[in-house]
Amino acid sequence: MMPPLILLVLYLTLPLFLFFLVRNLMNPNKSKTLPPGPKGLPIIGNLYKLDNSVLHLQLWNLSKKFGPIFTLWLGFRPAIIISSPQLAEEAMKIQDPKFCGRPKFVAQQRISYNGIEMAFSPYDNCWKEIKKICVSNVLSPRRIAGYYSIRKEEVKKMMKKIQQHATSSEVVNLKDPLLNLMMNLVCKIVLGRTYEDEGPERERFLSLFDECNAWLGTYFLSDYFPFLSWIDRMMGLHSRLDKNFKELDEFYQEIIDEHSDPNRKVLEGEEDVTHILLQMQKDHSTSMDLTNDHVKAIIMDILVGATDTTAATTVWIMTNLIKNARVLKKVQEEIRSLGGKKDFLEEDEIQKFTYFKAVIKESLRLHLPAPIIPRATHESCNIGGYQIPPNTLVYVNTWAIHRDPQSWKDPEEFYPERFLDNDINLRGQDFKLFPFGSGRRMCPGLPLATAALDLILANLLNSFDWELPEGIKREDIDYERLPGIAHHKKNPLYLIAKTHI
Repeated sequence: MMPPLILLVLYLTLPLFLFFLVRNLMNPNKSKTLPPGPKGLPIIGNLYKLDNSVLHLQLWNLSKKFGPIFTLWLGFRPAIIISSPQLAEEAMKIQDPKFCGRPKFVAQQRISYNGIEMAFSPYDNCWKEIKKICVSNVLSPRRIAGYYSIRKEEVKKMMKKIQQHATSSEVVNLKDPLLNLMMNLVCKIVLGRTYEDEGPERERFLSLFDECNAWLGTYFLSDYFPFLSWIDRMMGLHSRLDKNFKELDEFYQEIIDEHSDPNRKVLEGEEDVTHILLQMQKDHSTSMDLTNDHVKAIIMDILVGATDTTAATTVWIMTNLIKNARVLKKVQEEIRSLGGKKDFLEEDEIQKFTYFKAVIKESLRLHLPAPIIPRATHESCNIGGYQIPPNTLVYVNTWAIHRDPQSWKDPEEFYPERFLDNDINLRGQDFKLFPFGSGRRMCPGLPLATAALDLILANLLNSFDWELPEGIKREDIDYERLPGIAHHKKNPLYLIAKTHI
């Protein structure tokens, strides 16, 4: 969770007496109320052993030794790790009000305007109002249905590009067209425009949000050792973060200025997210003072949250299908049989594909893009027989819970049929499967994400047959991940698309 260089700096700059200071600062009685866990080094605790790219695996292995709830010390901060469906339900449903805080990390707070949006906000009245605004006005079923023409247009454009590759039998890195599609789709929904044309505007946009995504997954030394923020500053982290934040802020302000132009014409039913929010601001139709900073923070939330996760999820699903020829054949037979011989499948047609839906659930069970759900205790609480103080980090290891052998037969096997005889859905009501979270902090973008995912995947499987490039075997495909807010596949999935006749 922390780069080796920072750990080295920490040890080189801290005098030995700090260890005794730490021991005095830590309340031994408080420590005894927490679940037991692996021993760590003085001062840095367990930080030195943790790696963001495989953190879900590391925590899963630790849970086998220390049980479904244990404690890690991340510097001065204790973190409670939850790895069972029963405890996840306890934390995210039964005691949800006590566990619905969010960890405060320097970079995430700065990029999110000090947490005045949905993703990184503490559980307070501001968060409640912002969520209400978004769920009722931006991500409502009516709005999402209204975005269908945009989804359809962008998916068709992606299919046309893949068709060009198919005609020439070119190898496709599937991540590229999917990210491009989602960027265009989300930008059009949120900003009312796209950045698909090559040029300085596109380069600027991509550069800004690549860096934004990087910062959202970056941890400062002071996140775990608050009194060592001077080292972060000495290393230039704050100045680089401030630079990116100011550039992002200028970008958002330009979007707001464009939308505030009195000559800008918007047809009814075609309002983008920025327009909706600014209209609410103008009409004073919210119970809070909706500022430009709130608008900017919400724009950031949706741009970052909706683009990467859907693209990453589609790649993981296609990875599972390519590795499992039986399932790929079966799902394509269903789609082509029920969908008929059509060049493009509409959203209402896709809803009747039961095996297709089971494939998505099974892939999200095994390879969800965000394998760990971060929370923080909002107040003191008791779980698993342990008293947890307020402001304690809580990591729900969804990746491990989705593989619980008590919940699933042969949990490591990719077997979509397991979802054909039950009513488990993706809405976080069953704690054997909750890839989008659950409770108050459940991802509010679930309907938007699933609408895009269904349309993209169904048409990819209907229109094309997919093969591996020459020399690549199914067993060569791995499941390694890149670190980040959304975990993309580390090694690209290269495929050859062949037009289905």
